Amino acid sequence: MTTTEKQCLGQPLFCLRDLSVLQPSNQDMEPRMLQLLLGLHVLALPVQLCEIPRGNSALIKCLNMELLRLSQDLSEELNPSVYVALRLSADHSLEKEAQYLQRLKNVFQPSASSSVAGGQQKQPNTGRLALYLLGLRAACQDMETLLGRQLVTRLKYQLHKEKEQIAFKGNGRPITSYYQYSLGVLALCVHGKKIDTHVIQKLLNAEKHNKFTHGGKLSVDTKAMAGLAFACLKQANLYEPRLVAAISLAVQRVTDRILQAQTTKGTFGNIFSSPLAVQLLIATGMSKKPECPKGMDALLGSLEQGHFQNPMIMSQLLPVLDGKSYLDITTMECRAERDTLELDTKCPESRTVILGPEIITVQLAVVHPPSPETLYNHSIQVSSGSFLQDVLRTAAEQGPGQFTFETQNTLHGPLLTAVMGVKASNGERRYWQLLQAPDTSLQKGISDYQPQDRESIILKFNPW
Repeated sequence: MTTTEKQCLGQPLFCLRDLSVLQPSNQDMEPRMLQLLLGLHVLALPVQLCEIPRGNSALIKCLNMELLRLSQDLSEELNPSVYVALRLSADHSLEKEAQYLQRLKNVFQPSASSSVAGGQQKQPNTGRLALYLLGLRAACQDMETLLGRQLVTRLKYQLHKEKEQIAFKGNGRPITSYYQYSLGVLALCVHGKKIDTHVIQKLLNAEKHNKFTHGGKLSVDTKAMAGLAFACLKQANLYEPRLVAAISLAVQRVTDRILQAQTTKGTFGNIFSSPLAVQLLIATGMSKKPECPKGMDALLGSLEQGHFQNPMIMSQLLPVLDGKSYLDITTMECRAERDTLELDTKCPESRTVILGPEIITVQLAVVHPPSPETLYNHSIQVSSGSFLQDVLRTAAEQGPGQFTFETQNTLHGPLLTAVMGVKASNGERRYWQLLQAPDTSLQKGISDYQPQDRESIILKFNPW
């Protein structure tokens, strides 16, 4: 195909005005013209893209408004992912976004005086720091200041420590997780910073050797986050050809695996890992694949039914509904933004209706393999609509000392870390898995999952 033909396929209406430009000779004029017209016919066929169907703008705006409301709720834990979502949105409340950014800065970049007054502050982990840096880039903050350079250096150092753990101490695993490791690489890449090739190589090796798993199964959100990091690195134009080639292959493998993970319902893995999966498809130009609009339909259906209540997942979903991914942060200019978002917007109620008795009974059991004994097994009565965390609290109150549990706050909500005094020791890769009897893993955390009447829940201490 000639250069002119390629241009015509990109601008068919322009070329139809003068097809004579495609006639190098009388002998091959007709075949070439036929080829072009066939090409134009293909282009004219309707292509289903990963776009939002009409009629959902109010639903999307309400998700945007809910995240804005969370940013103003002082009782909610500060979450830079919420800020990133607000910045990637098409509609803004610039004043409230600025207020939230200042609150984030007070935590992630405390002044010397506040540090002295409040004592030594705990450093954020790799994932939190990476999300904060994404937020700063989404706000077009100057990172060439002393504080900006210190933040970049800190994230580079934390990734170095993660890399060392993978290489020498962690049995091929980082200090935190490959999800956070990928997020750290993505954040530095979005800022245009060159990353130690050894750090990149460790992520490439993990992808190649199928390390992105949880409980022996593919972790779709980890895979998608690594894919976003690879896609950014591929576009960075900072690395030698051999490394870029390896990164390109990794992007292809990851996207192929994500597409293969789509269920008959349209989700990728489950509904809560799907927002990041669709972000990856958008970022890698896969929106014309039939899997993408099918996944978008599943997300919109779940949003309409009120399935998204966790701020972290909501903040990963909003960019998707605006047709964006975290890679779009790299080109943000923060100019001429629509300052139109108001908290008084009326939102439709979700279609979810909870029917049943006012008081429900939940069977709660605790299992600690390899011991065959059940550490705890009792019926717990709670109000209908209660969350699993309410069930655990009620169990702890019913018999002092019989049932105990501990949690740790994370950006995804409270994480169950100890039950009956049993918790993972340093370096031990075990966790308390939430199961619906007999062996169905719950897709929500203790603060999001609502047990039904006569449901049996098992807390099982498993490796991951």
